[in-house]
Amino acid sequence: MELSPNAVAILGFLALFTLMLLRVPVGMAMGLVGVVGYSYIAGVGPALKLVGQTSMRTVTDYTFGVIPMFMLMGAFVSVSGVSRELFKAANAFIGHLRGGLGVATVLACGGFAAICGSSVATAATFSAVAYPEMRRFNYPQSFSTGVIAAGGTLGAMLPPSTVLAVYAILTQQDIGKLFMAGIIPGLLAICMYIITIMIIVRVRPNWLPRGEKKSMGDRIRGLKDVWAPLVLFLFVIGGLYGGFFTPTEAGGVGASGAFLLGVLRGKLDKAGIREALLSATRTSAAVFTVLIGALLFGYFLTITQTPQKLTEFLTGLGVGRYGVLAMIMVMYLVLGCLMDAMAMIILTVPIIYPAIVHLGFDPIWFGIIIVMTVELGLIHPPVGMNVFVIKSVVKDVSFMTIFKGVIPFVITDILRLIILIAFPIIALWLPSRI
Repeated sequence: MELSPNAVAILGFLALFTLMLLRVPVGMAMGLVGVVGYSYIAGVGPALKLVGQTSMRTVTDYTFGVIPMFMLMGAFVSVSGVSRELFKAANAFIGHLRGGLGVATVLACGGFAAICGSSVATAATFSAVAYPEMRRFNYPQSFSTGVIAAGGTLGAMLPPSTVLAVYAILTQQDIGKLFMAGIIPGLLAICMYIITIMIIVRVRPNWLPRGEKKSMGDRIRGLKDVWAPLVLFLFVIGGLYGGFFTPTEAGGVGASGAFLLGVLRGKLDKAGIREALLSATRTSAAVFTVLIGALLFGYFLTITQTPQKLTEFLTGLGVGRYGVLAMIMVMYLVLGCLMDAMAMIILTVPIIYPAIVHLGFDPIWFGIIIVMTVELGLIHPPVGMNVFVIKSVVKDVSFMTIFKGVIPFVITDILRLIILIAFPIIALWLPSRI
């Protein structure tokens, strides 16, 4: 008995989630299900031909070059010890205030995220950099880990963001405009996290201690260390905003700039360069594997007309377009318990994007909303990827303690989402200026 396209699509999704539960890598699982499903409907020959064409086109596409370039820039910056310099500079100015080390962590996470672009890398880095310093001044474990988990989520919002770049590629949107759209929401996130810490200090005055007050000389020396990442960020983003670089060129310029600054400042030796190159290569290979698998799975969904049918189903529910948006956001929060941000975006965007366009939402604004929701999924209970990353670095703290500390920031993120949904201009004002 021949199965209908609907039945094949349903079996495909069941097979995909079964493979993921069996810990098969997401890219491999999507590629396998996509090829088998496409073979069943169109034949083995066309499916195998599709594998070769998709793989070659993806790894040789000039536009996709933005991914390894920005990852290489982030790797050079990470190996150069920029995270420690940013935290040291922020700590020198505000660490002596109650909760000041928490604020310094948020600011340093924002600065590092603006160059690194990875939430998981930001959380892992500051677990090693900021956590020991906060514990040295007797900051509670829950607060220390919670603020690091929340600060890590800034990696996907502030440009250059690899997740936003992949969203732009999948939806054929302008990468530069998406990067611009992430700046104000990213800065809003930093400000709201700082306000959250201030509220905690006001409600529980003696809970967060003061750090060590630094001399003016220490503060000036701290500022001297952060000029390089600041210049790099302004050069790359300024070039994009001014139209001097395409996104791929900006990635190349950023990677070259991070390399030169690291070498000239004596922060990159041969071992560091090798480590950065290997790290960027591994991460890029993993992303391209997921991307190729998602494209193959997307062809399978297209031939079964799943996106069109999902659009008809969602628009026919009678809950209004914001009701549909709420359902999609809940789906991302659930998926945040199962996979990382990149896999979520690559797997789901090709399916739900047609429905979003049909409902009249702005694609640039929707990209920011979805990335923000995905990042929220990485820290909310019962499972958050960033929480697991912090736990792997900080061995002496329990999952319950981390989740307890992250709850105020989850509430802050939900409020920020509501603000951005109510006022889309926050995300769309800068892109409209290009």
